[in-house]
Amino acid sequence: MKLLAFAASNASHSINRQLVDYAVGLLADGQIEGVPAGALEISSLDLNDFEMPIYSIDRQNADGIPQPAHDFYNLLGAADALLISFAEHNGSYTVAYKNVFDWASRIDMRVYHDKPIVMLSTSPGGGGGGFVLRTAGHLAGYFGNEVLASLAVPRFGENFDTEADRLTDPDLDVQLREALATLAGVLTGCADNPDS
Repeated sequence: MKLLAFAASNASHSINRQLVDYAVGLLADGQIEGVPAGALEISSLDLNDFEMPIYSIDRQNADGIPQPAHDFYNLLGAADALLISFAEHNGSYTVAYKNVFDWASRIDMRVYHDKPIVMLSTSPGGGGGGFVLRTAGHLAGYFGNEVLASLAVPRFGENFDTEADRLTDPDLDVQLREALATLAGVLTGCADNPDS
């Protein structure tokens, strides 16, 4: 199964990138129930590779849809499942993610290609990016997504050891592992359909 994992942030030291990298490590090493080591073909992307002018209908009418939007859209389409950790800016998506997403939605509104997804978020504060996570989950079906599980990790600096690259709060770590274990059902489905 092909899993595409990324942080919806363009920050060079994104805590959401650290969280999604930790999750990917658990999946790759076979530490998630029902997902054996090596069972996933995991790839990632960096939002900085998809910088484009701010979306406007005038730009689209004048110049069409930029190639990076097509590239982003196609990468999501090539995956069997998605793992995204959403950074929250003022209660919503980062501008970087929203712009890429808006451009890609002009190719097709079902940007997520009806792929199953595990959604994460984290922030330095107690909300853990919960506002953006709820927004993303609420809109997922409209944009072609089946949300398998979601988890907001609050107070990243207190609950994540950046030197050891791991969650230190045992309850949050269990919740993350349970969220990632939902990918096992997708993995089984892909085994039944080897062309996926």
